[in-house]
Amino acid sequence: MTKQPVTGTKTMVVSPHYLASAAGAEILHRGGNAFDAAVAVSAALAVVYPHMTGLGGDAFWLTYSAAEGRVRAYNGSGRSGYGVRRDLYAGEAAIPRRGVRSAITVPGMADSWAAVQGEYGRLAFAEVLEPAISHASAGFPLSPDQHGGSVLAGAALSPGAAAVYLPGGAVPAAGSRFVQPQLAGTLRALASGGRDAFYKGQIAQDISDYMRAAGGYLTCDDFADHHGEWAEPVSTGYHGYSIYQAPPNSQGFAALMALNILERFDFGGIEHGSYEYYHLLVEALKLSFRDRDQVLTDPVHHPVPLDRLLDKGYAQQLAASISMSRAAAIGSEPVGRDTAYAAVVDGDGNAVSFIQSLYFEFGSGVVAGDTGILLQNRGSFFSLDPGHINTLEPHKRTFHTLMPAMACRDGKPAYLYGTQGGEGQPQTQTLLLTRLLHYGMNPLEAVSAPRFVWGRTWGEPTQELKVEQRAGQQVLDALAGAGHLVRPAAAFDGIMGHAHVIGIDSGGLRSGGTDPRCDGAAIGW
Repeated sequence: MTKQPVTGTKTMVVSPHYLASAAGAEILHRGGNAFDAAVAVSAALAVVYPHMTGLGGDAFWLTYSAAEGRVRAYNGSGRSGYGVRRDLYAGEAAIPRRGVRSAITVPGMADSWAAVQGEYGRLAFAEVLEPAISHASAGFPLSPDQHGGSVLAGAALSPGAAAVYLPGGAVPAAGSRFVQPQLAGTLRALASGGRDAFYKGQIAQDISDYMRAAGGYLTCDDFADHHGEWAEPVSTGYHGYSIYQAPPNSQGFAALMALNILERFDFGGIEHGSYEYYHLLVEALKLSFRDRDQVLTDPVHHPVPLDRLLDKGYAQQLAASISMSRAAAIGSEPVGRDTAYAAVVDGDGNAVSFIQSLYFEFGSGVVAGDTGILLQNRGSFFSLDPGHINTLEPHKRTFHTLMPAMACRDGKPAYLYGTQGGEGQPQTQTLLLTRLLHYGMNPLEAVSAPRFVWGRTWGEPTQELKVEQRAGQQVLDALAGAGHLVRPAAAFDGIMGHAHVIGIDSGGLRSGGTDPRCDGAAIGW
């Protein structure tokens, strides 16, 4: 496998699907900027990677405008409906993970497209959506990843969703033409009518009508009242770089906490890929997860104490608690992992790092009537325990795993990076950044090297540390000897997620690496 990234002096696009990357490149060739191209990539992913993301899901964005010289965040996540209350699930242990009663948060994706492109884009909104509309109406070769996802989660699809994603009652073959005419019609309506066509027009009406008939809870009022918002990103300093994440309800601050802890250790004396390397990263992340799980929810409903959590003195205390010879007994709850991360940099120095999701593969498993929109099940992560920090309440955002990242050097973007993977996102991001900054890896080397993911997965009672066998048996044995519950994983195992990186060196050269575990491409020139 080649370890040389794609390079370019002007632009770079990375995404988990080559057609989405090509959509971004097409928009750049038409004269669009990074913001236009990023929305084109996002919209194309909503069509060509429908098991991972779509119009019925959410998105988080980090943007850098060269003209403004600053990083901003856009929160494109939806809130629960005004009528969604815990008593609707009386007698149930948890919100269902699939079905119409799991689709309880308004999709924030379309709003985020309009906000990002409207704030900074050059082209007409309709032009930016053209590649996505074309792929939905004319079809595209179904990806191996979508085929695998359909095999894995096809049984969770409602009859209406199965009619779209399992045409003829069978999983479509990889490489076969996959067409979504209903979704194409919805995208055309969005392109012509803008965001209000989705939230205040016929699209919202059609989804609400379907919800009412199927026993769901979202209404037209919930859609009409939706709004994402621009926000200041959260950040920390790390070895001369400013590291940015989206603020809560995103879990991004957990990755910053881990970096603050790791800053107390000398990586010059730690060999990459060694027991010490993996053990230290896992232990730092476990400590950040412990605090994250106690505080993360919608900050409008309950403030998140970021000043304390991101304090360097607090990080020093946590670092001092790490044993380099023994794994700490810290637990976590399983979270969804099916996501799509992408990034774009243009010739003017504008940069966009963004991530989007339906939460589980195929989200709720429900397509809203004839809209072609697969609804997310993100709200199923709310707790029904009234004393839980992330308890379900009306008009509330849930604990959100989505977290795009950006590292800046001297006030300008140096690395845009992120990954699919729910609980794995802070873990893989930490792997990526330490490889880039401490071990001099290029973007493709960083995403291709062996990875781990710690924590519980759905249906499993144990806190496993899954490590790709490529890390070496000696390392796996040492981790197990320290008390980690090690489960060896296959080479380039999909459970490690799909990570992508754009690097920009001090001379402006762009380099891009996409994960060999997915169907992506880096395109630059």
